Amino acid sequence: MKKIFKSFILPLLLLAFMAIAQISLAQGPPAPPSGAGAKGSSTNHAPGGTSGGAPIGNGTFILLALAAAYAGRKVYTVKATETQE
Repeated sequence: MKKIFKSFILPLLLLAFMAIAQISLAQGPPAPPSGAGAKGSSTNHAPGGTSGGAPIGNGTFILLALAAAYAGRKVYTVKATETQE
């Protein structure tokens, strides 16, 4: 029973918790600007440029590379301990 709990129910509960957390933290879109500076004005731009988004592409690749290295290390240590026993 403990093996079933560890291998199936615990990850399922963790996944459900993360899904609920994502839904509860979601926010609606911001209200559209009103007044004379709504379109075509230089006051409607983000500071430092015309696009308001931050580049996340490189950070995502770094995170994925670190996660793959960590998972590879874990698999290697498990395989090494299995061969020693």
